[in-house]
Amino acid sequence: MAKKILHILDNLERYICVVLLSFFVIVLFFQIFLRAAFSIVLPWSEELSRFCFVWFVFFGASYAARLYAHNRVTMQFKLFRPAIGKFSQIFTDFIWIGFNVTMIHESIKVINNMQLFAFHSPALGWNMAYLYYIFPISFTLMSLRIIQVNYIMHVKKEAMGDVDKVDAEAMTKLAEKSGN
Repeated sequence: MAKKILHILDNLERYICVVLLSFFVIVLFFQIFLRAAFSIVLPWSEELSRFCFVWFVFFGASYAARLYAHNRVTMQFKLFRPAIGKFSQIFTDFIWIGFNVTMIHESIKVINNMQLFAFHSPALGWNMAYLYYIFPISFTLMSLRIIQVNYIMHVKKEAMGDVDKVDAEAMTKLAEKSGN
């Protein structure tokens, strides 16, 4: 049971992304269908789908950090001796975490100001401060994922899989299955 809970937490962002993306697509599909078939416009649907998309992007960034899939330039680290390259990579991840901490701090200040001087979304009437909570949430999760990945790579000495290679292998297997 504990392993299952850890697996769910380890893939938390992925599950949230699946829900947000599915909801986003369904809402937009119904909006387009109602507009084309019945000339009915739901003014709230585009706003809601936009909010879902923004939250999807930020949870996706956190999930990409967990997969070690963020685009980064690492060629220069291979020019160094392995110990210096490893140190340099860890150091740049700490700079990234520092950026995330700055974003968390500044976004909380913005949210606090938005709660004092409420701004509401036009169609749904939601207080925008609540929608801006995605910033401290996602940057906190991303920082935790960066620490987690560094722990896996440098303490546990496990290699992080190449996300692109995994996708290519899965596509090859899928193609083989459909060809049979």
